Amino acid sequence: MEKTKQIQKKELRGKVVSDKMQDTAVVAVSRFVMHPKYKKFMKKTAKFSAHNPANRAKEGDMVTIRSCRPLSKTKHFEIVFDK
Repeated sequence: MEKTKQIQKKELRGKVVSDKMQDTAVVAVSRFVMHPKYKKFMKKTAKFSAHNPANRAKEGDMVTIRSCRPLSKTKHFEIVFDK
């Protein structure tokens, strides 16, 4: 009897900054981090390529992205749509 481990998929919330590619959107995810020396909070932004099926998400939309298997060289997230 094998025990299989459930892998928790990472979910991030961000804003769509580009939807010009077919079935792909670029999502900018912002977070606040404290500077180790000066103790000031700074805003850091990371951009992720996410799978956008049927091009439903448009530029400016706030979306949730979830990690998935690699779909291409840079695309390893998918946009989650509420049902």
